[in-house]
Amino acid sequence: MTPPLHIGPHAVQPPVVLAPMAGITNAPFRTLCREFAEGAGPVQGGSAPGDGSGDEKPPYNKGLFVSEMITTRALVERNAKTMQLVRFDKSERPRSIQLYGVDPVTVGKAVRMIADEDLADHIDLNFGCPVPKVTRRGGGSALPYKRRLLRAILHEAVGSAGGLPVTMKMRKGIDDAHLTYLDAGRIAADEGITAIALHGRTAAQHYGGTADWDAVARLKEAVPEVPVLGNGDIWSAGDALRMVRETGCDGVVVGRGCLGRPWLFGDLVEAFAGAGEEAYARPSFGEVARVMLRHATMLGEWLGDEARGVIDFRKHVAWYTKGFSLGSQARQRLAVAASLEELAGLLEALDHDEPWPHGADGPRGRTHGRNKVVLPEGWLDDPYDCAGVGVDAELDTSGG
Repeated sequence: MTPPLHIGPHAVQPPVVLAPMAGITNAPFRTLCREFAEGAGPVQGGSAPGDGSGDEKPPYNKGLFVSEMITTRALVERNAKTMQLVRFDKSERPRSIQLYGVDPVTVGKAVRMIADEDLADHIDLNFGCPVPKVTRRGGGSALPYKRRLLRAILHEAVGSAGGLPVTMKMRKGIDDAHLTYLDAGRIAADEGITAIALHGRTAAQHYGGTADWDAVARLKEAVPEVPVLGNGDIWSAGDALRMVRETGCDGVVVGRGCLGRPWLFGDLVEAFAGAGEEAYARPSFGEVARVMLRHATMLGEWLGDEARGVIDFRKHVAWYTKGFSLGSQARQRLAVAASLEELAGLLEALDHDEPWPHGADGPRGRTHGRNKVVLPEGWLDDPYDCAGVGVDAELDTSGG
């Protein structure tokens, strides 16, 4: 059995982390994934774990479930949307927040706020986001190119955390000509980062091509004293086992593979415990429909508005129904449902006996690449000069 992953005082077994995904890994989705990991999800049968008091203490946390990315400036300024995103269900332990920021002072303030106000038990720093609105300001996967800036942010974060474990997630680099992950890993180890997650793609690859698992192995060799987590192209529990076996990493981070499949975390528990594929969930459409309706209901409760919850759920419909022979019209109707009653009626009218489709465990979510990474002007001129970070880089109060 793979040893547990230690994130500060938190022992995680199996060593699996839910990747932060914007608009996805809010409290309802985290709860679904956690329940499946604990064997209480509706596909396996049973009821929700415990009484919601958070008093139940398994030997290990069965996974680590991280919030959506939170902008540090927005958190410090207590932006209303941001404060909604950092709300955790009372049963969530440990509570994990991912922060994005490019200014060491602001990052330090945000981390200190989390520690002082007991907003979370673990902080993850995002240096892996490849989207243009982040990289054009020098954030996300662009930032590790500036070695001194990276060190300053990590130093400030660890020093402000009040003992909370601080981890980081990054990519290989900006592109193949500007790889940064080995330098960044060494800096992180020097500054006291608790664990490092590496997505085996560059920012230029975005989500296209194939993840470079060999890079995960090289990072582990470079920083043997720090737990390294591998990320990229983990579509099944078998992929997770193979990544650990082939790279020597200490655990895995799962993102797009669980879209429309929160029960993947139950599969991961079984796989790391030594069970074979026969133990993995293969839900019928009726079982999937129950999860869909519960997910939409939980979103409405979290948002305080049933209609908003159903609208927010629409993005999940294609992922949940992938591979099932529902027909395009049924999918379109599901994707524009405006109430729980309408969604329930549409789901009830479909064939609940249809078995799990062959091949539905494969890639899902975004799979495209990019030809160019959007960066601040002159960003690549000097890997140590931080002058390219503009004053507006920390002014985003969009709430993540």
